[in-house]
Amino acid sequence: MVHQHSSQPRLSPSSYEEDIRAVLAPRLAYFEAVARHEHVTRAAQELGVPQSTLSRAMVRLEDDLGVALFARKGRTVSLTPAGRTFLGSAERALAEVEKAADSVRADADATAGKVAFGFLHTMGSETVPALIRAFRADHPRVRFQLVQNYGEAMIERLRAGGLDLCLTSPVPDAPDLVTRRLDEQRLRLVVPEDHPLATRRRIRLAEAADETFVTLEPGYGLRRITDDLCAAAGFVPRVAFEGEEAETLRGLVAAGLGVALLPPPAVARPGVVELTVTAPRAVREIGVAWLDGHPDTAPVAAFKKFLLGRRGSLLPG
Repeated sequence: MVHQHSSQPRLSPSSYEEDIRAVLAPRLAYFEAVARHEHVTRAAQELGVPQSTLSRAMVRLEDDLGVALFARKGRTVSLTPAGRTFLGSAERALAEVEKAADSVRADADATAGKVAFGFLHTMGSETVPALIRAFRADHPRVRFQLVQNYGEAMIERLRAGGLDLCLTSPVPDAPDLVTRRLDEQRLRLVVPEDHPLATRRRIRLAEAADETFVTLEPGYGLRRITDDLCAAAGFVPRVAFEGEEAETLRGLVAAGLGVALLPPPAVARPGVVELTVTAPRAVREIGVAWLDGHPDTAPVAAFKKFLLGRRGSLLPG
């Protein structure tokens, strides 16, 4: 029996654009199998579906497209010119789906999967490399996608699905996040080596109230901590320069352009002296955050467990 196609697709013009993917996607594999075998019964056997189901699916596909894809002789079929054009696109689409499936399976693999891990710039030179080295001693094939950024930007990327976990400070408090405090890091007042305070080892932050500060830009966690500590010491810092990276600020201090509250450097920097702040207590908490309710792949779960096991010993030294 020759199938008679309607002259117009079943989908209305207004719904065609948004519905066509939902209509076509489930039928592409059916179409590709029939086109490859040029035989409905053999294609149905390969796919493990009834021949009648496959035949109806192809008829509906042609009706929805408004185009004849097959010339039929019983259960034997051959592609029309339109069918050959459609087959090329269908094969590419199916190959992309298979590629995507292989990719997500590889990322979730327990032994060789991927962890998308975000962390603060100040964690990048020493802390994170040491953590990954220790983790990979037991998980040598796990891969990492590493993202360095300031805290608020990492949280937004976490929410958007671009990260599995992130190390950040201050530890965020939000209903859609799970956070765990892992460690704390003392902050020091960094002054130029020829500064009058450079002969000191300790200082109350209030003694720096008249100094010019160099700080990170607003939105950075360390900037918020700096502002809060200065407020606790009874003053608002007079900010001359704002930057995006702690070691750049150290360079500005070394050049005599101000003082800064910073975490300890990975390597001592010439030209500055770093003073212990005795009051108020100058520390920043470091914590790990992830999205509440999102299931972990095996490698993410393993790395999360590893990080939580480092409470109190996350930071070198």
